[in-house]
Amino acid sequence: MSVPLKVVSAPNGGRMWAGIVGPVLFTSTFVIAGSLRAGYDSRAMFISALSLGPHGWVQILNFVVFGLLLLTFARRVAVATSSRVGPALLTIIAFGNIVVGLFVMDPVGTPRNLASFQGTVHHFVSRLVLFLMPVSCFALVSPFHQEPKWRSLEGYTLAAGTTIIVAVATLAVATMVPSAQDAFTPWLGLIQRAAVVPYMAWLFIVALILRRTDRSVC
Repeated sequence: MSVPLKVVSAPNGGRMWAGIVGPVLFTSTFVIAGSLRAGYDSRAMFISALSLGPHGWVQILNFVVFGLLLLTFARRVAVATSSRVGPALLTIIAFGNIVVGLFVMDPVGTPRNLASFQGTVHHFVSRLVLFLMPVSCFALVSPFHQEPKWRSLEGYTLAAGTTIIVAVATLAVATMVPSAQDAFTPWLGLIQRAAVVPYMAWLFIVALILRRTDRSVC
């Protein structure tokens, strides 16, 4: 008599782990890479500038790996919550990071009229990703409110989205308004990180709490 085997798998748990590991890996990689690169000023230079040079492959791979992990996490969020817009935005951001990694930015100081195709793609997609980051937060505020076990995420998500959108708006002014460029140029990297780091922290906390509270992933 044969006894059917019960196959135990944890695809959902794995997807939640992608949301936990991805932000930590991405942030720690660009922080370490920036601290080790001679001449790189994290206060003034964008994270994407780490994709340039002989060791640029590290940040290129960092973007791609994070995008793949976020894509995996977005699929789990779609299952765990009632939201459709939130996971869709996370998916777009995930693909955006992959594109930003593969299409490397032009060297700092390249005039707009001399921008390469890949630099132009990088510039457009990176701006889109930054814009969608706070939008993805706001899109998940209501779904978190509707589920009692995830309601603790509502306030934090709203605060994170607000913080990020202020940083993104400041960065837009700093890069698009000529009269403000001189004042903000020494701080562009810091302003960008003021948007990116809170978003990574938000992803980490959301993934951690969803994993703890959703019994289906245990």
